[in-house]
Parts: sequence; structure tokens; C-alpha cells
Amino acid sequence: MAGKIKEIEQTDYEREVLAKPLAVVDFYSTECPPCEALASKYTALSEIYGDDVVFVKIFRQGNRELAEKLDVTGSPTVLFYKDGKLTGDKLAGGILRSDIMRNLDALVGADRAEELHKLIKPVQTETDVVILGGGPAGLTAGVYLTQAHVDTILVDTALPGGYVATTHLVSNYPGFIEPQNGYMLSHYMSEQAKANGIKLRAAVEVNDVDLKSRTVKIDGFETIKAKKVIIATGSRPRPLGVPGEEEYRGNGISYCATCDAKYFQDKDVVIIGGGNSAIEEALFIAKFAGKITIVHQFDHFQANKEAQKKLLAMDSVEVLWEHEPREFKKHGSSDMGVVVEHLPTGERKEVRTNGIFVFVGFIPNIEAFDKSLELDQWGYLKTDAEMRTNIKDVFAAGDVTSKQYRQITTAVSDGTIAGIAAGKELE
Repeated sequence: MAGKIKEIEQTDYEREVLAKPLAVVDFYSTECPPCEALASKYTALSEIYGDDVVFVKIFRQGNRELAEKLDVTGSPTVLFYKDGKLTGDKLAGGILRSDIMRNLDALVGADRAEELHKLIKPVQTETDVVILGGGPAGLTAGVYLTQAHVDTILVDTALPGGYVATTHLVSNYPGFIEPQNGYMLSHYMSEQAKANGIKLRAAVEVNDVDLKSRTVKIDGFETIKAKKVIIATGSRPRPLGVPGEEEYRGNGISYCATCDAKYFQDKDVVIIGGGNSAIEEALFIAKFAGKITIVHQFDHFQANKEAQKKLLAMDSVEVLWEHEPREFKKHGSSDMGVVVEHLPTGERKEVRTNGIFVFVGFIPNIEAFDKSLELDQWGYLKTDAEMRTNIKDVFAAGDVTSKQYRQITTAVSDGTIAGIAAGKELE
């Protein structure tokens, strides 16, 4: 095994972990994309900290008894130990290098951490194309480029898949008769890109992007220099910007039905919005919630007619037409309130509920990029017919771009065009 890492079984746990002054343990699984994303970081950090901290890997499925005892329910999960006792953070999922380092620094102490940081050597990597963003657009561009034998690195601050990975079911993606789980559709795309030879930098922190020199610095030490850049960073849920929203985000207010609907079995839920995402996610939430109240600013929905019809036929669904939220309140655990205003009359009232979901559109992820990029009036990137931006050698694709419709299929189309166009220019 590369690096200063020991692979152990649960029978070795007491001797190799609990009996050591300092230790870190990675519970991993096979065929696990987040585990693959962690592996290179874990190995590299073992080379730096490995003389001070014992680095251990444990195959979770093969050591279930120990995993259950430690409440390790997912892969990867990283645990830190000092003198045989758990300490620091319990890290899971798309684990950042900086989060591991922060916990390792706490184990070895500030003075030793400063010494060890000096061992981290800057790395410069050259490639033909760097793709920023691992959603459908970025992954599709990667497939086309790697199939054309173009050296390509894909950088994502999360795990590949993009926002579609949080979607419960995708029913309109061509080639699948039955609706597909969003996570699995994303998984198929990322596995296809990997099979074609794309190089992934997943769950990384992007420190700097210089589009004019086509360089990207990640995780504080690696600088990627490319001949072409494809921006495919997508978009994120648009916040409402009303009092209480930021305060209770993730603590009563959610933007992801797939992530959180299961916590509202037989409970009351308020949904803000009336477009496609709001109505389609409401159909999923309805499988769990006992009652759904939809707050919508207009007197009709903008979603597709079939989804509307199905939702409005449910006895558990009530709609507050021509209402907007004005404030979110938290009265206790699973006890939320949303103050809504009836737009025609200005009358306000508070709706009590167990949880709130917000689905009111998206905003582009462009904060990391050069301010000279040309944008449309809504802040999305302008491109030509071959997905070129106004900066030479820089392309853009997917939901981050200016266009009328944002769907998985249109993102895939953009990625196809950007990948082919960038590849041809390199010829």
C-alpha cells in the first residue's frame, strides 16, 4: 500500500489504533467514488504526518462489527484518536484535504504542525484541458475529450455528479424507460468518464483560477496549467433573502428533498415555489409528509401540467396562492413558522410547520472567475455557438451559461459541443 499506511482488520484495532499515542483511521469501501477521491489525499498526508501519526485503513464491509460499534454508517469515514480516545471531527463523504489537515494539526500540536507544513512541496501539473465542474456538462465534455485522446483533468469542489445527484427521480432523460435515480444517473456519467481516462480532482478546494493564463490552484499546493479551460460549475439554489433563512438553513429550512424529505414522515411541510423543481420535488416529499402547504406568489403554477395535475389531486396538499414568505421562525425542535403575506391584500399570517423546503430557482456559480467574463443580465456566462466565452481558450457549458432552458439534456448538449470544439482547436 502506498504511503505510510497500514491496512488492518478489526482484531488489530486495539493494538494498532487504541494503543498508539496518535492515530487516524479511514473506513473505506470498494466501488466507492468518495473513497477513491479520498485515497490520494490520505496517502499524500501519510507521507507528511506518518512519522507522528499512525495512518490506518479498515475495509468497512469486512469489519462490520467494529464499524457498527463506532457508529460508522457510511464510506469513507475518517476518525482521529489521541491516547486511544476519539477526538476531533468525524469526517465522512466528500472529505476535504484541509479538514483532514486541521484535525491532524490538532493531534500533533501547533509547533509540530508548522514544521510538517514545510514538507508540503508545490506541484505543477500540465494538461491539455482542465474542466471546472463535474456535473452532466463537465462529465460529458470529459467523455468526448478523453475519447479523442485529449489529456483532461476535471476539478470539482464536491464529488462528480453535480446538482442532479440530489434529485430523487429523473423521468425525462433519453434512453431510460423507467425514471432514474438522480444519484445513479450521475454515477453512470462519472464512471463512463473515468473509464475513458479522465483524471479527477474531486472534493478539492479551489484556491485560485486565472483564466487568462489558464491556471487553477487547488488544495493549496497543486497548480494545474492547461491549454484550454471549460467552465461547467453549474448553479445553486437561489435563496429568498428573508429574515431567518440564513439562520435556519439546514436547521429547519432545506433546499434538497432527496436529502431531507425522509426526516418528515407523517409531518407537516411547507414548500416555497411553484416552478418545475418545486412541484416535482413536492411529489417526492408527498411520499413522506402527512401534509404539504405550498406557498406560491402567483395564482397558478409554472410547472409542467402533468406534475401539477398529480400534485393538486392529493388530499394532503394545500396551496396558498398569491402569497410570499416574509420571515422564518423557529419555535423549537421540528417546530418552524413562516410568516406569509397575501399579495393582493397585504395581510400577513404565520403558518406553523415541522419543516420548510425552498425551491425558487438557481444562481450561477461564477464567484471564482475573472470579472472580465461577459455575462447576461441575470449573471450567467455568455457563449457563442461553440460554447466559447469572450476570453480566449475558455469555454463554458451547462447551467452556468446563458440560455433559455436548463435541463440535464441541455447540459449534456453543451458539454458535447464544448468538448468537441476545444478538442478540435487543440488539433
